[in-house]
Amino acid sequence: MTGDGKALRVILAQPRGFCAGVERAIDIVERALEKYGAPVYVRHEIVHNKRVVDTLRSRGAIFVEEIDEVPVGAVTIFSAHGVAKKVEDGARLRDLDVIDATCPLVTKVHKEGRRYAGKEFDIVLIGHLGHPEVEGTLGQIPGVVHVISEPHEVDTLEVRDADRVAFVTQTTLSVNDTKDVIAALRARFPNIVGPDTRDICYATQNRQTAVIELCKKVDVLLVVGAHNSSNSNRLREIGQNFGIAAYLIEDAGMLDLDWVKDADTVGVTAGASAPETLVQETIAKLRTVRDVSVETLDGVQENVHFKLPAGLADVPRPQAAADAWAVENA
Repeated sequence: MTGDGKALRVILAQPRGFCAGVERAIDIVERALEKYGAPVYVRHEIVHNKRVVDTLRSRGAIFVEEIDEVPVGAVTIFSAHGVAKKVEDGARLRDLDVIDATCPLVTKVHKEGRRYAGKEFDIVLIGHLGHPEVEGTLGQIPGVVHVISEPHEVDTLEVRDADRVAFVTQTTLSVNDTKDVIAALRARFPNIVGPDTRDICYATQNRQTAVIELCKKVDVLLVVGAHNSSNSNRLREIGQNFGIAAYLIEDAGMLDLDWVKDADTVGVTAGASAPETLVQETIAKLRTVRDVSVETLDGVQENVHFKLPAGLADVPRPQAAADAWAVENA
């Protein structure tokens, strides 16, 4: 036993793991499989998590990169990140039976962007170029869109009219992530318009707030999530900013037990696309070398649920599928 035989205190962030948009997207795939049977095609990863993707693949989902890989007329699901108009157009040309699993909060950003574009505003999209959500948003706004992620980029923006500028944000960025960029935008463009902070994704904000509190109590932070997950990477960065050792792991197999051998208290959280099963497997691995006590940090209890698309709401979710994700917190 490492750690001089001392028990390891594990504190779980609250909230952590699946958000309502992710739960809805997974539910859509499972109900579509129940209604139509396998295969059901999904463009891109439904959410950024290998365990989720592999589990759905084992149940009959086929994941593709582009629409032209889908057989004509097949049932096709768009991922939670959203897609560009050209993808929607391509699906129509192939007569695909499309079910849109785009997170409703992402859809709201698309609508805001189109509204500003209709008024001939230059739109500043605060986000990470290349992220699937940003690519989808760019392809949904028929106007001039500038993508930036850092305050210094504001200085080099070239807009048509400084009095007609608007901004929208990638949903996986929190108020803390965007505040400096927005402040720089407001300083340069005093008449800029944009969404209220209440429109920022609740899940991103809640998980970051929880990790900030968690980092005040722990020696090491473990973030369970995919390496291509924007919100998971940000949770790890918060830990690093606190000056503690912080690691992003996709599953327990990536956990190096040397990271915690001298720790008294370890914090564990999970990105919005990571199932609770991965958290529990991580704790189980810690228990292989240390006596472990587990507690959950006080935090926000999320009760957000998004409606399913028409045609799926009345389809029962397969009980086996529902049970697979229903893991109680330790």
